[in-house]
Amino acid sequence: MSSIRKEQLISAFKQLGKYLIEPDEAFNSVVHSARNANAWFTEEEVNRSVKALAQMLNEADLEEWFENIEIANTTKKVGLILAGNIPLVGFHDVICVLATGNIALIKLSSSDNKLLPFLLDYLCELLPELKNHIIYAEQLKDFDAVIATGSNNTSRYFEYYFGKVPNIIRKNRNSVAVLTGEESEEEIAQLGHDILDYFGMGCRSISKIFIPKNYEIKNFFEPLEQFQDIINHFKYNNNYDYNKSIYLVNQQKHYDNGFLLLKEDEGLSSPLAVLYYQTYENVEEVMEKLKQQQEQIQCVVAKLPDQDLQVLQFGQSQQPKLWDYADNVDTIEFLNGLGD
Repeated sequence: MSSIRKEQLISAFKQLGKYLIEPDEAFNSVVHSARNANAWFTEEEVNRSVKALAQMLNEADLEEWFENIEIANTTKKVGLILAGNIPLVGFHDVICVLATGNIALIKLSSSDNKLLPFLLDYLCELLPELKNHIIYAEQLKDFDAVIATGSNNTSRYFEYYFGKVPNIIRKNRNSVAVLTGEESEEEIAQLGHDILDYFGMGCRSISKIFIPKNYEIKNFFEPLEQFQDIINHFKYNNNYDYNKSIYLVNQQKHYDNGFLLLKEDEGLSSPLAVLYYQTYENVEEVMEKLKQQQEQIQCVVAKLPDQDLQVLQFGQSQQPKLWDYADNVDTIEFLNGLGD
């Protein structure tokens, strides 16, 4: 059984949350280093992620979250293959393993290998016993379970290698928004964060919107003007120019506001700097279709409440709570079950 008590973990996570509200110069130095290693990890986007984690680790939510957590009777070594598409995206998986008293065997993404080790070192300063629960590895071996995040292609590889142990294997997912045409400018501006934060590279980033037939596109584009500086990022700009040139050469109909391309498409996964859209006549049919596609969808943003779909308000897709588990698979329930 883990020697760490639940009360110690709660206290350490609370203190980490407070630290993330106003990090010190040591962390700012790591942010600078991460930006130099990965051009997508701008200071603004890293700080956005840090702020979201600080909100996640608030005292009330931690107390509520830990009510459903059991400290493992027998400590298990859980292999974690972390993604690197947005800053600190693997943080939640790691704290789930630590919260259950298990050992996190971590394979960091080469795209995000500086920020997480710093925060985990800080956590170990708060609770030194955690040092025995964190292991970094280039290659996973001697594990009891695996949580792996990747693409549809890598998931087949993961299933082949890790299929014999308890596992959570995540594939590509996308997020969508459903507009009714009655949204305020402020709500569309909030939706802009759901679309463009982290350059639209997260699974919680909106990659497609559903709009009513005869919807005025200017009502969507105008509130997004505040995000126009995104085009100054050279990698994002390259993607914008590339996709725009393809649509122009192929004479494919699209809308363009100078930094985001809007293209009609039935697919869910749009290229970077592109947002797919689809028109509808009956919003209930759209919601029914989304229910049928739940295996491919991470988040649905809309003003429409739905009993069968977890629908988020505008501006909330990039602000997950502790219990907002990726792919709607309860990581804590999975980890609690390893001791059975």
